[in-house]
Amino acid sequence: MSRIDNVLIAPGATGPDRLLCYGAALAGAALALHQALSADWPWPAVVVVTIVALDLYGGAVVNATAAAKRKFHAPGRAARHHLIFVGIHVQPFLMAWFVPAFTWGAAVTIYLIAWGGAAVLQLAPPGVRSPAAFAIAVLGLTLVTVPQAVAWFTPVLLIKLLLSYLRPA
Repeated sequence: MSRIDNVLIAPGATGPDRLLCYGAALAGAALALHQALSADWPWPAVVVVTIVALDLYGGAVVNATAAAKRKFHAPGRAARHHLIFVGIHVQPFLMAWFVPAFTWGAAVTIYLIAWGGAAVLQLAPPGVRSPAAFAIAVLGLTLVTVPQAVAWFTPVLLIKLLLSYLRPA
């Protein structure tokens, strides 16, 4: 199990880390699955929403662990590494592609909030990065509307990337 933990969480993840990370991932996926099924969406949308939820809910917790902080904020990790990590999170576009009424405009807005917020945080002085991350996240939540069954998506994505991943400690 340690190899899987090293990939999905980070080397040195503790037992409580594993329980919290996998527990949050599974609980978030179960909640998202229930909401997607209740919305009566086509099965591809249900599958995508469930997988995205598994990643985002679990990732929000993973990125907050001491093991992940050691991995992602180790010496030699530069701003470009962080911007690439945030940039590969293309889930807003998957949601627009598969989820009924999730617009491409919402996807672009959410992606730009996350990636633009990450860029701003990389330029911010270290002493204000944490409150700046919270400011970007809470303000970003008010800029986009998504279908009610995936109302969790934007907050969880911004928590995962801006508040959990980009804050070094």
